[in-house]
Amino acid sequence: MGYVHQQPGKLLPYGLVVTRSWLIGKGVQRHTVDNWLKSGQLVAVGRGVFKRPESELTWQGVACSLQRMGADLTPGGITALEMQGFAHYLSLGSRTVVHLFGRSTLPDWVNHILPDVTFERHTRLEFDPTQDDPGFEQTLSRAQDMSFGGEKCSLNVSSPELAMLELLMDVPRTVSFEHADNLLQGLPNLSPQKLTWLLEYCKNVKVKRLFLWLAEHNQSPWLKKLDLRRFSIEGGALGSGKRVIAEGGRLDRKYLITVPPDMVAESHG
Repeated sequence: MGYVHQQPGKLLPYGLVVTRSWLIGKGVQRHTVDNWLKSGQLVAVGRGVFKRPESELTWQGVACSLQRMGADLTPGGITALEMQGFAHYLSLGSRTVVHLFGRSTLPDWVNHILPDVTFERHTRLEFDPTQDDPGFEQTLSRAQDMSFGGEKCSLNVSSPELAMLELLMDVPRTVSFEHADNLLQGLPNLSPQKLTWLLEYCKNVKVKRLFLWLAEHNQSPWLKKLDLRRFSIEGGALGSGKRVIAEGGRLDRKYLITVPPDMVAESHG
């Protein structure tokens, strides 16, 4: 079915963007796209990237657009925590940094259409096959209904449980131990069932060890509902050998990771 006689608004909701290649893939002829541009029904915001002329773009709209066009890119880490009200983080400088996790490559145009926003793509956490637990996929993300000028788009966002693990991938390179510690203090209501699934299947040994260490350090209330016997070095669930996370830090003998010396004596809760 062609779209020659349709208005572009049928394919392009308010607040979102589309690429020329996506429109053509939907059956729109090249000359039709050109006519929409000449008549002002579409405006270019980048090379081969268009929006409706009345649309105001936000980073949430760009993220919705990416997912709608089939990209495996999900707001995660600190971005997902902020979106869900679990973090209040003021970045240095005037630019907003949006952290997207997934297997897709971040298109070049993404970082050229919003002057005060930087999108950063991260490799997603890898998990073992989950066919034995049908509910596991719901553990990874949750749908958020976003409204743009009265039109809605559903945006998949990392669940708080997954977002916290994603954030720990960058400790201490771009996220400090202290920042991660403070964020976990603000997450007293994480789901023990979701955490059990994530810790069971997550392949990243460093993330699992660091998460459990921080949880014990904070005496997080949901920790007592986890079966910690399932997640031990002795049992093989946390890999083997030592992991240097904090350079020059002190070795925690339970999880075999190095942590800042000044945090060893501290305990929250």
